[in-house]
Amino acid sequence: MDPRTIIVLEGDQTGQELLEAALSVLQPEVLGLELQLPRFDLSLENRRATGNGIVQEGARAIAAHGLGLKAATVTPEGRDDVGSPNRILREDIGGKVIVRTGRRIPGVLPVGGVHSPISVVRMAVGDAYGAREWREGSGENEVAFRTERIERRLCHAVAEFSFRQADRMGAKVFGGPKYTVSPIYEGLLKEEMDRAAARHPEVPYEPQLIDATFALLISSSGAPMVIPALNRDGDILSDLVLPLFGSIAGSESLLVAFGDDVEQPTALMAEAAHGTAPALQGKDVANPMAMILAAAALLAHTDDEDCQRAGRAIREASLETVAEGIRTADLGGHQGTTAFTDEVIRRTRTKLEIWASL
Repeated sequence: MDPRTIIVLEGDQTGQELLEAALSVLQPEVLGLELQLPRFDLSLENRRATGNGIVQEGARAIAAHGLGLKAATVTPEGRDDVGSPNRILREDIGGKVIVRTGRRIPGVLPVGGVHSPISVVRMAVGDAYGAREWREGSGENEVAFRTERIERRLCHAVAEFSFRQADRMGAKVFGGPKYTVSPIYEGLLKEEMDRAAARHPEVPYEPQLIDATFALLISSSGAPMVIPALNRDGDILSDLVLPLFGSIAGSESLLVAFGDDVEQPTALMAEAAHGTAPALQGKDVANPMAMILAAAALLAHTDDEDCQRAGRAIREASLETVAEGIRTADLGGHQGTTAFTDEVIRRTRTKLEIWASL
């Protein structure tokens, strides 16, 4: 993995505008780092023109260099159209795990007892998605079947990444599958969670059944948590967790790829958890924070100390900007995309200068 090269996947509408805002924070005059930022145009127009060839080209570049930053893209509705690029990227990069992190935004009222960050670490392939389905019989006697599949290697990757993420966040690993009802199928993930807990005794571990996990989320003490999950459980859980913080503007999504060694990621692709917001295009009013945090997350997950420091500075600067009342309209403020980004840049540069002097 090359920590100084980030493959940039351009997108559509406001997604592209917010990507440009995030990239302005990654410039050498801000971070003091010379990052290489090769670009691939994944706009709908170019995906159609290349028959998704540009998507495959971008995926190969991420697989080769290890880091990718993706803007939001439009998924056309036509059955014979190019579809979403996410499936191609996931398959060609070798993405096995999706990590979505929600965090509290200063001045935004959260729902229930959530105050600290929550990461949902889910399978990116297998389980209910891609399962073989069929029906037999007819009328009232018709029966539907589905054959689902998960792999121990994938469960190992989810569990290991969950404990490493918890160690990085100072969090506990919480939740899990419904292993009491499904000891063979869902129990496979629980077994790997227990093994990961033995490898990481310093990380607090509180396994719960998935239904109890949903119920306890709102009544929790507010401590940071990492929740490992099956594919569909995690998909649903993410859609609950991120809005619990009152806004998804402070959330990012990571696709994590693994090779033969499922304990060491080979590539990461980050993006914001929101869509393209076409109604906001060209108005300089959209909130760039989620894209900026996605860029910060990439840097923070590298093993390069300078990149890690830069990622931390960007993340803190973004949240401090909101805390000081400099907010876009979606968070109750009056600042535009450019003004918010400029303030994040100013604070990031200042932090890094002060840390260097210390």
